[in-house]
Amino acid sequence: MRPGQIRLKDVEAPKLLFPTDALVKVTLTSICGTDLHPYRGQLPGFSAGTIMGHEFTGVVVAVGDAVAKHKVGQRVVASDLIACGTCWYCRRSLSYHCSSVSLFGYGQVVGSYTPGGQSELVRVPFADTTLFSIPDTVSDEEALFVGDILSTGYACIHKASLVEGDTVAVVGGGPVGLMAAMCARLLRPANVYVVEPNPKRQLVAREIGAIPLSPDEVEPLFESTHRRGADTVVEAVGSQEAFQLALRLVRPAGTVVCAGAHHSRAMPFDLEDAFARELSLRFVVGNPLAYGKQLLQLIEQGSLKPAKIITHRLPLAQVEQAYRLFAAQEALKVVLTP
Repeated sequence: MRPGQIRLKDVEAPKLLFPTDALVKVTLTSICGTDLHPYRGQLPGFSAGTIMGHEFTGVVVAVGDAVAKHKVGQRVVASDLIACGTCWYCRRSLSYHCSSVSLFGYGQVVGSYTPGGQSELVRVPFADTTLFSIPDTVSDEEALFVGDILSTGYACIHKASLVEGDTVAVVGGGPVGLMAAMCARLLRPANVYVVEPNPKRQLVAREIGAIPLSPDEVEPLFESTHRRGADTVVEAVGSQEAFQLALRLVRPAGTVVCAGAHHSRAMPFDLEDAFARELSLRFVVGNPLAYGKQLLQLIEQGSLKPAKIITHRLPLAQVEQAYRLFAAQEALKVVLTP
């Protein structure tokens, strides 16, 4: 894959390499905002020929001798994050820091290269840890986002220690931001605001029960909180401008949770102001291995309906068009069928 170019081609089918592996025939996959970084050339050295995709559901077609939790024919959703499940970090639900960590379809950016889910067949390492069985009453579309954006949005709310009656602001109405807003509503906040300039994304924010605001029109948030600001702000863009806005929207002694993928090495905020206002700052990469089972239960109960954000359904053969639509924000979330 080169910047601005992605294409479909035939490759050798993956095989089981280790006893802990499984092979999954992909039923649905999607494009994530993280995929746009290499697509736009923002990750120098990203390997050409990488098989992209780290959100996918499928059916197990083969398992290694050491796989105990999954059987051939089982419907599953994969965590985007691959980890051993047994090391010091994994036992403490800190799987992103596992020494064996990898990410499907992301070159060598995270760990060693593991071909991703924008394909027909995927080898899944550490299958007992990486795969979750999909309940019979949950569709593949509803389960699909458990592997990344839904678990990331949920982690933001969990890390913020949100309580009933709080005011939440989400900067960025992309897929992760909308998942965070959807998860925040589980805790009965006073209001959930989504700050987003794109009118189409604002409409989706309203559909999931949030209040959309434009970045230059955030006064309603301050009016509703007696000028304090939001108790929690989730920054789901990954830019310095979005981070600065999050700091402006949060109240004194409030919490900012960053889930946007940041690549800057600068310190883009006023430390004196942050100290004086006693702000808490958290960073969330996302952890499906910690939250996947719980999220599938919430979907099964009807408490979460993540498929609401899907705007385009295309065959994998149209992956080039899908990337163009998503990169141009003409699509909010694209689901691909091999």
